Amino acid sequence: MSKDLTRSTSFCQDLTDLEKAKHHDVERSLWRSIFIIVTCTVAMVVNTANTSFVSISLPTIQRDLDIKEEQLQWLVSAYSLSSGCLLLFFGRLADIYGRKKAFMIGTLCQVAFSLGGGFAQSGITLVILRAFQGIGAAATIPSALGILAHAFPPSRMRSIAFATFAAGAPVGGAFGMITGGVLTQISSTHWRSTFYLVAATSALSGIFGMISLDADVTSTEAVDWIGASIVTVGLVLIVFVLGQGEVASQGWKTPYIITLLIVGIIMVSLFLLWERYLEQVTDDPSRAPSAWTPPPLMSLSLWTRAKGRMAVVLVIAFLNSCAFVSWSFWVQLYYQNYLLLTPMQTMLRFIPMFIVGCLCNVFVAMFVSKLPLLIFAVSGTLLTAFAAILFALIDPSVTYWAFGFPSTVLIVFGADFVYSAGTIFIAKIALPHEHSVAGALFQTMTQLGTAAGLAMSTLVFNIVVENESADVGVIVNSAGTNAPHSAQLMGYRSAQWTCASFSLIAALLAALFLHGVGIVGDNKILRHVDSDQTIAVRFESKDG
Repeated sequence: MSKDLTRSTSFCQDLTDLEKAKHHDVERSLWRSIFIIVTCTVAMVVNTANTSFVSISLPTIQRDLDIKEEQLQWLVSAYSLSSGCLLLFFGRLADIYGRKKAFMIGTLCQVAFSLGGGFAQSGITLVILRAFQGIGAAATIPSALGILAHAFPPSRMRSIAFATFAAGAPVGGAFGMITGGVLTQISSTHWRSTFYLVAATSALSGIFGMISLDADVTSTEAVDWIGASIVTVGLVLIVFVLGQGEVASQGWKTPYIITLLIVGIIMVSLFLLWERYLEQVTDDPSRAPSAWTPPPLMSLSLWTRAKGRMAVVLVIAFLNSCAFVSWSFWVQLYYQNYLLLTPMQTMLRFIPMFIVGCLCNVFVAMFVSKLPLLIFAVSGTLLTAFAAILFALIDPSVTYWAFGFPSTVLIVFGADFVYSAGTIFIAKIALPHEHSVAGALFQTMTQLGTAAGLAMSTLVFNIVVENESADVGVIVNSAGTNAPHSAQLMGYRSAQWTCASFSLIAALLAALFLHGVGIVGDNKILRHVDSDQTIAVRFESKDG
């Protein structure tokens, strides 16, 4: 009873915040609402473009800055490392101190460090600046998710807003691929031009944000600095190991790799125990508030919402990200390093992904209020798996239209269906005061999926290339540049089989555990008046 009373007090504050939000809704014009959606979507475009334009420019950057091939993936992973490890922290700060403020700070970081990347003169400098770019994304993306959830109550407009925001991923991927391919090949500054363009796009997003975003509704809650420090260190160590394990002197057997992995797992475990303790303290009315026992950075009960299906959706997002990002990484390397295509020729082969991605999000906006989450999750992940299988069976001697084109068309279904429907699901079951941190948790899982997928597929690629080369009497050098052509092809195929396995596992989880969720894009509003358990029960009673 006391626990419910404590939570009811918290919900009263939530309802007060909601009333303030409603006040903004009344005064906001349709055009301002559109600008809010555009602002958040541009932030997502920049976030995705920051990965895709670097991916397609990797061979050129490697030659220009003399970067070893085994270190190339750090140009991609450094961004994921910093953004993925800080999302929860910045999501919580946004919920407490203001989402608009966090969004603007993140945008300024993107502008500054994107410009810096354009002037980098060494590989290490560029990797460091990429990590600082990721800090900007860690602030903008959860803030944007919180802004959309707070600005648009459950309605068709919310579904459109989240689907449009999710469309920023394929648009950003294509924007990065197209501009990266064109500018890298024809501009006088080559790959550096893409950094300048990202800086300009981020500045545009910031200008839109200053004009359109609602004023912040702040909170007096304290920040869980202890939890933030523990989880950040733990995630940094884990993601670092995932990126470095394959290129360390002794691979995954290198002592410091093993040590850092163990320490990272221990830190994350301590974080979970600490958050559980803070949640219990917060729920106990007999204990006075203290600066040492603030509200948890991430309530563990968040994972158990909707009878644990919140956790299932997060795991599916993780696995789908493993598949999609790894597919993109190996396909562009296959085109440029194996088929020896130019950046522009490679870019043209990715255009179907952009078009289909946009159409997928239009489909989600139209049907998320009519079809259950199960349909989006299962169909999307299965189509992504089939796309990876097509590339795993590819015959380099045949036309692009036989394997490359259908694979490029199908790969985005999982990314867009899971992301769009998944974020709507999470926004619906999250409490008003945790929208940004819930969105940050979703983003954290996708970023960790990026690092884990690249690490696992790289491991498989290297093992297969070495084994295939050994069969014909070739000892592969550290960069793998002397590997036989046939061995490289087997490596690319094996990496794609790894991508397919990620998506197939995600499809199986969706089929087994999401059958009772029902439709997540309807107009029904959940009343936050009792407890997390009550919310979960009401969600289940409505949808399954």
